[in-house]
Amino acid sequence: MKANVSTEKGEIMIDTDVIAKYAGTVAVECFGVVGMAAMSMKEGLNQLLKKENLSQGVVVQLEDNKLLLDFHIIVAYGVSISAVCENLIENVHYRVETFTGIPVEKVNVFVEGVRLID
Repeated sequence: MKANVSTEKGEIMIDTDVIAKYAGTVAVECFGVVGMAAMSMKEGLNQLLKKENLSQGVVVQLEDNKLLLDFHIIVAYGVSISAVCENLIENVHYRVETFTGIPVEKVNVFVEGVRLID
């Protein structure tokens, strides 16, 4: 799927995979986020994704030319989950909206696991 941004000089089309990769990168930069999670449908286990697969932990939807983002994350042990999620939502909302020029309507965070930081 592609998101369209209209300017005075023409149209800009952004693939939602690009938005997902950028949003995943922003998310893992947030304090308390160990990484993105993917659900293995076969085994039902959470897996910590490597940097090249960050977009798999992000679902991007486009409705009425507004972005809806879902994040599946793994948080660090001992941190406040609500504080980490609020920080992630604020950072992603601001940075993705600035990056794409498309309004972010909603950011949902699903905490899929907790890990000790090495």
